[in-house]
Amino acid sequence: MNKSLSSLWLKSLRRMGKAQEAQGRRLFQSLLPQPAVRHARPVKTAKAQAGQILRKPPLRPVRPASGLPARWKQAHFSVPGTAQLAPARRMLYWLYLPAGPSPAPWPLVVMLHGCQQTATEFAAATRMNQLAERKGFAVLYPQQSTTADAHRCWHWYKRPTQQGQGDVRLIADMIAHVQGKHGLDTSRTYLAGLSAGAAMATLVALHYPDRIAAVGLHSAPVFGTTDSAMSAYRAMQHGTSHAHIDAAQALLRSQPPFPGLPAIVLHGERDTVVRRVNADQLSEQLKTLNAPFLGEAEPVLRSYPARTGGRSPRHAYQRTSLYAGRKPQLVTCEIAGLGHAWSGGDGNASFSAPEGPDASLMMWTFFSRHRRLAVKAEKTPSENRQKVPTAIS
Repeated sequence: MNKSLSSLWLKSLRRMGKAQEAQGRRLFQSLLPQPAVRHARPVKTAKAQAGQILRKPPLRPVRPASGLPARWKQAHFSVPGTAQLAPARRMLYWLYLPAGPSPAPWPLVVMLHGCQQTATEFAAATRMNQLAERKGFAVLYPQQSTTADAHRCWHWYKRPTQQGQGDVRLIADMIAHVQGKHGLDTSRTYLAGLSAGAAMATLVALHYPDRIAAVGLHSAPVFGTTDSAMSAYRAMQHGTSHAHIDAAQALLRSQPPFPGLPAIVLHGERDTVVRRVNADQLSEQLKTLNAPFLGEAEPVLRSYPARTGGRSPRHAYQRTSLYAGRKPQLVTCEIAGLGHAWSGGDGNASFSAPEGPDASLMMWTFFSRHRRLAVKAEKTPSENRQKVPTAIS
């Protein structure tokens, strides 16, 4: 009898293990693939959740720059190969430039899409071009190719990428190229992204802190704790124990004096793809990196109620801010009722929730308070020290 029960128990464990393995495989194949236009009905079963993650509902086409009197350009950026050391790289991008002349060079916001998105879909979902036209800044949208990844995912979880290689360097070089070609303000360069795009934005900013003035991270995973799709899935679902702090401290040790990284982190309370624990741990990482600038600053907590009526409905949300002097250096925003989607975006686009708060506006408001300039350190005859960038008002 006991032997029969043991046999049944082992068989049951095997079936459960296979089911979980299959579900995990479906989840991390496209890493962050859950399309979420509405979030009113929760998924009831694991099987239904896995199926919903893989289905992308048909959507009507949306125009990212509809009705705007501006320049919306498509181009490619290429980096030649270096014999056998590095192959040639080529990446498509879209660039939005506001209409009319500007009294000063425009700032640049670089937008990195998530998995199963294109640059134009991300522009439509976030409405960032419309905001750029009103506020006066350029927007660059690099696009991952299906040759590099069938789901257009950025490979943020791979060790070489986390070390600043591959797409990290390509995007950084693309930014410099676009700024030089169009005369943009290099002291006001900002990075923003959703999900895998947010993870990539983090890596570009961390490896090129002298070029990036601030970042906006929506539904982002922790950085520096993964080396494969499976470990990325585990981090997205469960976060880490202490590895996230170790990763932040290792980054500080590997670079000259780190200039700080102003950041705004937004995350949906109902996100089942990149769970909320990631926002907490990513904020801890950023607090570690910004510690010299934060000093003994106490967090400022503000809560905003939901708004169900009127022209601009929104979810309730809570905002925690840490200041460096009079400027917000690290802002974390938890949005109630929001799943894995851009808050306050176009409801006709995938990975976009029409209810606010408006993530694009929140990011730009934060960005506009930060600027990055390179300050020359004193040189001695025996050494040539690196320039140490600093954030200024």
